[in-house]
Amino acid sequence: MRSSKCHFLIVLIQFVSIISLYHYMMPIKGEDNKTSVAKVDVGIILDLETDMGKVMHISILLALDDYHATASRSAIRIVPHLRDSKKDDVEAASAAIYLLKDVQVQAIFGPQMSTQTDFVIDLGNRVKVPIISPATSPLLTVKENPFFIRGALPSSSQTKAIAAIVKNFDWKEVVIIYEDSPFGTGIVPHLTDALLEISTSVSYRSVISPSANDDQILSELYKLQTMQTRVFIVHLRPKLAKRLFLEANKAGMMSDGYAWIITDVLTSLLDSVDTSVIESSMQGVLGVKPYVPRTNELINYTKRWRRRFRQEYPDMDIVELNVFGLWAYDGITTLAKAVEKVGGTTIPKFKKADNREYLTELDALGTSELGSLLLNSMQNTALKTGLSGDFRIVDGELQPSPYEIMNIIGKAERNTGFWTEKDGISCKLKTNGKTAAKCNNKELGNIFWPGESTIAPKGWEIPTSGKKLRVGVPDKEGLEQFLKVEIDSKTQEVTVTGFCADVFKEVIESLPYALPYEFIPFQILDSPTSPDFDVLAYKLFSEKFDAMIGDITISANRSKYVDFTLPFTESGFSAVVPVKDDDRKNAWIFVKPLKSELWVTTGAFFVFIGFVVWVLEHRVNKEFRGPKREQVGMIFWFSFSTLVFAHKERVTSNFTRFVLIVWVFVVLVLTSSYTASLTSMLTAQKIQPTITDLNDLIKRGEYVGYQKGSFVRGVLKSMKFDSTKFRSYSTLEEYNDALSKGSKNGGVGAIVDELPYLRLFLNKYCRKYIMVGPTYKTAGFGFAFPKGSPLVPDVSRAVLKVMEGEFMNNIIQKWFGNETDCPRIDGMSITSDSLTLDSFKGLFVTAGVSAGSALLLFFLNFLYQNREILATDDSVWKKLSAIAKAFDEEKDNSNSMSENPSEGNGSQTTTPLAESEASAEVLPDLPLQSLDIRIFDRLGASSPVAEGFSTTEHGTPVHEIVTATIEERLHRAIQEMS
Repeated sequence: MRSSKCHFLIVLIQFVSIISLYHYMMPIKGEDNKTSVAKVDVGIILDLETDMGKVMHISILLALDDYHATASRSAIRIVPHLRDSKKDDVEAASAAIYLLKDVQVQAIFGPQMSTQTDFVIDLGNRVKVPIISPATSPLLTVKENPFFIRGALPSSSQTKAIAAIVKNFDWKEVVIIYEDSPFGTGIVPHLTDALLEISTSVSYRSVISPSANDDQILSELYKLQTMQTRVFIVHLRPKLAKRLFLEANKAGMMSDGYAWIITDVLTSLLDSVDTSVIESSMQGVLGVKPYVPRTNELINYTKRWRRRFRQEYPDMDIVELNVFGLWAYDGITTLAKAVEKVGGTTIPKFKKADNREYLTELDALGTSELGSLLLNSMQNTALKTGLSGDFRIVDGELQPSPYEIMNIIGKAERNTGFWTEKDGISCKLKTNGKTAAKCNNKELGNIFWPGESTIAPKGWEIPTSGKKLRVGVPDKEGLEQFLKVEIDSKTQEVTVTGFCADVFKEVIESLPYALPYEFIPFQILDSPTSPDFDVLAYKLFSEKFDAMIGDITISANRSKYVDFTLPFTESGFSAVVPVKDDDRKNAWIFVKPLKSELWVTTGAFFVFIGFVVWVLEHRVNKEFRGPKREQVGMIFWFSFSTLVFAHKERVTSNFTRFVLIVWVFVVLVLTSSYTASLTSMLTAQKIQPTITDLNDLIKRGEYVGYQKGSFVRGVLKSMKFDSTKFRSYSTLEEYNDALSKGSKNGGVGAIVDELPYLRLFLNKYCRKYIMVGPTYKTAGFGFAFPKGSPLVPDVSRAVLKVMEGEFMNNIIQKWFGNETDCPRIDGMSITSDSLTLDSFKGLFVTAGVSAGSALLLFFLNFLYQNREILATDDSVWKKLSAIAKAFDEEKDNSNSMSENPSEGNGSQTTTPLAESEASAEVLPDLPLQSLDIRIFDRLGASSPVAEGFSTTEHGTPVHEIVTATIEERLHRAIQEMS
């Protein structure tokens, strides 16, 4: 009884379902009798044999139901016409031709495969019907196909998100595994470019055919296992990807140290992969997929979608809704809005082509009159409330949304972060899709990697079955303290010793993993045809070596071809020159305190100041008069006597006094400086170089030595050194011999080399040579690796670790010993003790200006006093002659002081001689000079002038005799006149 009731209930449910399906299928088949509603036929081409095709089919049906439910009675009714492409390109093309020719659809949604879409797009361009396809291949471009609208994100839009993950973990090399189809190859160029932008290279591209069997996949994985790279980016569809990960697990490649990143085509469809495969072979895999906001609308829609899926495919296990289904819903919704916007009560049919016999079936399709209107409406549109998020189509292309970074753990995936093109990797997203906070390595590092490890893989590993690291070492003569290569003649075993080799060995031992290596010697000679360090660097670039060690300086030219680690020695290069002999034994050392230009300037100023003083004193001071020979001697004598402040001549002019005040100060400074410099030279023994700057070598044309194979040769040529003046050497003994000989005897004037070599040289030959500057900066010695080598960061960190420890001090002590107390001057030039003109420019300028000003004022005053000569009508020559004669005449500069009985206590004052001479104009008959006057002159008494240089005191017998004589003559002259 109970069984019959259950049977009846099942029959009833099936009957109701059939009735419901019949009513639902009526509008799909176009069986609508309402004449007032305009119909628009839309074609749908899907692969209904695939889960994705079925997911999109259900979403399209729900989108049309929702549109028709919300549309008004007069709205346009969209009639879908579904065709199954059966995963075949020909079937898809045939379905498109049928829909365009027989049904005359105004738009087509699909196909979903890129290869199928390519031909259908061409048909759409021909008949002017929009093709809305979810194909993701970047090879299908919107710009080249005007009627193509991409209804899904292209696979190229995720490449920057993947590159951001790679950069976050500082992986320098990756392997791309992709499908051998247009779907797979389309992403490779875009992904490679995105990785190159973050300085990450693609070490290998693994192409897997969709038809490859498990053995072929396993063989390819074994090949990848022998390589160093341990980061794999997988771009495969779910069916092929499932097989790949199963074989990778068998090969032991899902263990600790490996990193796997899957693209969105697999991450978004991960539900279609068996749970057993995920749990056994995909643990710790990272993936990216478009971010879909978890809204209430999406939750309700997902429930409706599941119910509808069971109705449409009751015999099939439930498939989870994915982002492609959401894009299909939003795409159909956008198309429906565009139809409603441009449609009317009458939908125009296709415009048929002219009937001609030669027309093909494709030419007979005609063109759609509504298609162009729909295209313009859909090319730039947006659904702010789309189920997939912000569904925006710009210029026919769906715009990217944020990407989620997923980590596969257990049976499902877990979100570990987000990525947007504007902000990069972030921890959270705001409701509007913008990043809320940045993530650092620790926050993103909370990831379970393959092998259940929580430590991020370093991205590469030296395979145990692989060959050893090939390390090139320069084999050259001399300077064995840095690197020495020995090859056993019997076993051909290579032994490398020296400072650089010990540092490298210690660095390799400091790495957190084993790194087997072997040394490969490389000859370094000094000839135009032999290789040098730059050629060795290029060979690293060409992958002849895996690394290069030795006394290799980091330079800009070499860094074009290789990557260097951090330096492990000091940087810079300079010059070593011989030391001068003891200058204290030089008979002419007394001239060395002043430079030659200072000597010349000082002598010229002595003559100039003497001339100025003579000009100012010549007319008013008897000391500066007399025969011309004596006047010239006075010019030299007076100025040079100020050098030791021994001048005894009195000066009478205030101009002269002003000039002498300034000049005496200059002389004081000069003599004090000269004395100090000479004292320093005579008392302090100093080690002085033969040259003080490299430019002195160029001026003198000296030969310059350098080390064979060194980059210093190129630097010297760039400094304008003559390459014919270069001489190369290999050992410290050769350096010593060349410097001892000098340029004139087959040697060199200086050795230019890097600081480590010069330090070693000076330690051995301390008192014979000295280092002179400037020190030209370089980056020091470093280990070289090929461009993009993942070893560089690890080795650089190991170099720092070694340098900070006690090992570096011990190894320096071992190979170079203790540094001596040799004088060394780094980073600056050694300058001479001689004083230069620059130090006294201010003094000489001041003295010159003061003397010139006094001289100018004197001549202006003199010309003013003799302006009557200039006012005459004589020729210029006569005027100059008169002016010169007036200058040569002695000027009477005395002041008359007559006797004044009314002053004082009646004492007599002496009448000046000038006054008695002046009285000659009043007393013409009175002789100007008498014998007594001449005697008075010869006694050396001068008239009491204002300057006060009289040497005879009032009241002396001679003075009284002369005074009395003058008074008697004046008295007699007055009597005669009366």
